Amino acid sequence: MRKVKKAIIPAAGLGTRFLPVTKAMPKEMLPIVDKPTIQYIVEEAIASGIEDIIIVTGKGKRAIEDHFDHNFELEDNLVKKGKFDLLEKVKDSSNVDIHYIRQKDPKGLGHAVWCARKFIGNEPFAVLLGDDIVQAETPGLKQLINQYKETQCSVVGVQQVEENETDRYGIVDPIEKKGRRYQVKQFVEKPKLGTAPSNLAIMGRYVLTPEIFTFLDKHEIGAGGEIQLTDAIQQLNEIQNVFAYDFEGTRYDVGEKLGFITTTIEMALQHDDLRGELLAYLENVVVREKIVK
Repeated sequence: MRKVKKAIIPAAGLGTRFLPVTKAMPKEMLPIVDKPTIQYIVEEAIASGIEDIIIVTGKGKRAIEDHFDHNFELEDNLVKKGKFDLLEKVKDSSNVDIHYIRQKDPKGLGHAVWCARKFIGNEPFAVLLGDDIVQAETPGLKQLINQYKETQCSVVGVQQVEENETDRYGIVDPIEKKGRRYQVKQFVEKPKLGTAPSNLAIMGRYVLTPEIFTFLDKHEIGAGGEIQLTDAIQQLNEIQNVFAYDFEGTRYDVGEKLGFITTTIEMALQHDDLRGELLAYLENVVVREKIVK
C-alpha cells in the first residue's frame, strides 16, 4: 500500500481581496493573532503524518521562505534574554523540511498543482489550500488520509454550505453515502446559483493519486479562464473512483476579509491571556452599537 507522505501547498495567488496590504506582503503571511495563516496549514500537514511539503510560490513570496527558515540572530537574542517560550515558538516554524517551486504564470489552482509534479513523482499526495483553516480533534487532512488507506482512491474533503454560496466552490454530485464518505457522480467547479447538484462544497483538502497529472498535463482552461483542479478531478473520477468525505471539525474561511476578521477573533478567544479582555471589549462594542442605533 502506497503511503501519503508528500503535500502540496499552493501559495502563488496575488491576494487581490486584501489589497493594498498584499502589494508588499504575501496573503499567506497575514497574521491570525500571532501566527501567519500558512503556518496553520503546515502544522496540519505535519500533524497528519506528512513528511515532505512543497510550497508553490510566486513573485513577491520570499517572506514565506524566510518564515520557515532559521533566524540565528533572533534565536540567539531570545536565548540571551531568557525568553525560552518565544524561542520555542520561533523554532516551531523552522524545524520543518519544506521545498519550494515557483509558479511563473498565474494560470490557476490546477496549474499550481501541476508545477509540483516532479516533486510528487508516482506517489499519492495531499493538497492543502491556505484559504481554509481546519480545527478538529483528528486533523482534517488526516481524516482524508485514513479514507485513502481504506479505499486506495482519491478523496476530496467537503462540508455543507448555504445554497446561496454554492457558486463560490467546487460542488460534488453524490451518488451514495457510507458513513461520512460519498461516492461521487460528478464534480462541478463554481456552478451558477440554482444549478448546483448539492450543497456539499470542496473545502481545500485533497488526497489525490498521481494519475491526476495525466489530466493536468492537458492544461485545459476551465471556469474563470484558469486551469481548474476540480475539472481534472472530474476527469480522474471517470477512470477511477474519487470519493468525497464530509470531514469533522470547524472550518474557518480566511480567504476573504470578513472571514479573516472573524477567524482572528475566534482564534484570539482561544488564548487564555486574551480571552477575558477581548470578551469585555466585544460586549462594549455590542452595547455601543445598540446605543447608536
